[in-house]
Amino acid sequence: MPCLFAQLILTPLLSHVRKPKSQDIRQTNSDYQLMARQKLPLGIQDFEELRRGGYLYVDKTDMLWKIANGNKYNFLSRPRRFGKSLLTSAMQCYFEGRRELFEGLRIMDIEKEWVKRPVLHFSMNQGGSDVDSLSHYLDDSLAAYEEIYGKRPTEMTLSNRFTGIIQRAYERSGVQIAILVDEYDAPLQHSFMTPQHEACRSLYRDFFTGLKDYGYCIKCVFLTGITKFTQISLFSVLNTVTNISFYDDYATVCGLTSDEIEKCFKEELKSLSEKRGWEALQTLKNLKEMYDGYHFSESLQGVFNPYSVLCALKEQRLKSFWIASGATEMLPKLLKNFERDVEKLDGSLIDMDYLETADVSVANPKLFLYQSGYLTIKDVVGDSYVLGFPNREVKKALFEMVIPNMLHQSLDEVENAIQEMKVEFSVGHVDEGVRCLKQLIAHTPYSTQKKEHFVFEEHFRFVVKNLFYICGFHVEEEVQMSNRRIDLVVHTPDILYVLELKMKDNGGCGSAERQLNERHYADAFCASRRQVVCLALEFDKDNRGLVGWKNVALRQR
Repeated sequence: MPCLFAQLILTPLLSHVRKPKSQDIRQTNSDYQLMARQKLPLGIQDFEELRRGGYLYVDKTDMLWKIANGNKYNFLSRPRRFGKSLLTSAMQCYFEGRRELFEGLRIMDIEKEWVKRPVLHFSMNQGGSDVDSLSHYLDDSLAAYEEIYGKRPTEMTLSNRFTGIIQRAYERSGVQIAILVDEYDAPLQHSFMTPQHEACRSLYRDFFTGLKDYGYCIKCVFLTGITKFTQISLFSVLNTVTNISFYDDYATVCGLTSDEIEKCFKEELKSLSEKRGWEALQTLKNLKEMYDGYHFSESLQGVFNPYSVLCALKEQRLKSFWIASGATEMLPKLLKNFERDVEKLDGSLIDMDYLETADVSVANPKLFLYQSGYLTIKDVVGDSYVLGFPNREVKKALFEMVIPNMLHQSLDEVENAIQEMKVEFSVGHVDEGVRCLKQLIAHTPYSTQKKEHFVFEEHFRFVVKNLFYICGFHVEEEVQMSNRRIDLVVHTPDILYVLELKMKDNGGCGSAERQLNERHYADAFCASRRQVVCLALEFDKDNRGLVGWKNVALRQR
C-alpha cells in the first residue's frame, strides 16, 4: 500500500484532447481538480502503474534519491501498508533510468545523469511460510534473471547462482547494479515460533552471504521489512547493513504528514467535513486522533497511517481500516502471555540502542510492537525512548486482541456482546448494558495467588475499563477529585457514567452506593451538559464475575 503519494499527475481527459507533454505533468493540484477528480492510489504498489494511471502521488523522491546514493547497504523498517513496496518499486524505476516516470517530481532537480543499471528485485512476501516455499521462490526468481544474464554449470546452489548473476550483470552492463529486497522478513514472520523458522533463517544466511564479497559490483542494496532478525546474514555476516529506520532524514519517507494531507486532499477533506457535519478544524482533529501519531526518529517528526487516511477519505468515514486489513501472524504469538501488560506499554521506557539494534524476542514484546506499528516513539528522555500507542485505532485494536484471551471466550462471542453493550450504554439502557458487561466478564480467570479483595478489585477494574474503551468510549481511571478518587468515569456522547467498584467481601453494592452519595461524585460533573449516571458494581472473587449492581441514578446538580 502506497505511502509515497505526492504531487498530482494528469490523466488524459477525452480522446480528442491532445496527449500531455512531459512538462504538462507539473500542473498544480488546483488545475487538476478543475479537470477531473483525483484518483486515490489504494491498492497500487507499482510505481509505473501509479504514474501512468494518473493516481495522486505525494512527492518524496528527494528522500528516495538520498537513500539510493548514500550508503551501499540499507535497511528500512516500517509497519505493514505504509508504502514500502511502492517505495521499492519507485527505486527500481529510478535505478533503471526511467526518467519519464519522474517528470515534475523533486528528484528531477537533483539527478542529472540518470544512469541505467541492472536491478535484481525480490518480493519476499511471495516466499511462503516454510523453507520449501522460500527455496522455490528464490529458485524461480534466479531462473528468470539467468534467462537474461546466463548461468555457469558450476553454479549449483542458490547462493552461487545469486552471486554469479550479480557478477555477470555488472560485467555486461559496465555499471554497478542495484539489489532490492522488499519485505525480506515475510517468510521469517510466517514461520516464527515454528520448526520451520530456523530452516528459513539458515537459507537466508546462505543466500545473502555472498553480497559482501561482490560489493564492487553493487551500487546499492535496499531492504525493507517490518521486523529486524539480526541472526540472519543480512545483519550478522553482512555486518555493513545500515539501519536507516531511525534516521531523521527518512522519518517521513513512509506515511503522510499533516501538511501533506492538508495540501493534497483539500477536496476530500471538504467532502468529509460536509458529510459528517464537522468544521474543517474538527475534521483534521478527528483524523489526527484516529490515524496520526507515528514517530520513527528522535526528531519526533510525525506521520499518519497512509492506508487508513486514504480509506477514510475514499469512503468518507472514520473507522479502523488498517486493523481490519489484517495483522501480522507474529502478533498473537507474542501477546499471548502479555494480556495484562498491554496497558503498561503506553508510556514505557526503552533504551535507544536496544530498540535500534536488538532482535525480536518472545520475552519482550516491545520491539515487535514498535516495529509493526502498534507502539511508536512518543518522546525522548536522555538515552531512552518513551513508547506509546500511536492513535486510537491502534490502541483499540490491541485491547480487542487481548480481551478475548483474558475473558476465555471466543472472538465472535466477545464482538457481539461488546457491540450490544456499546448500544445499550450509549442510549442509557443501563440494566441491559450491565447485563452485557456481566456476560463478558463472567468467570474471568485470574492467576494471581493473592487473596486480598483490593487485588481482585484491581483486576476487575482493568477488565471493565478496557471493555468500555473497546466500545469506543473515552474512559478515565482513578479520577482524582480533591480528597477522593473515582474508580472509573466513562464518557459516551450523551451520558457520563461514574462507576464505583467493590468486592463482595468489601461491602459490595451497599458500600459503593454510600461512597457515591456521601462523596458527591456526581457534583464533579455538574458543568457537563450530559446526563450523569452513577453505577455501583459488586464483584465476587469466588464466582469471578459481576454479581450485583445498582443504578444510583444521580444527575448533575
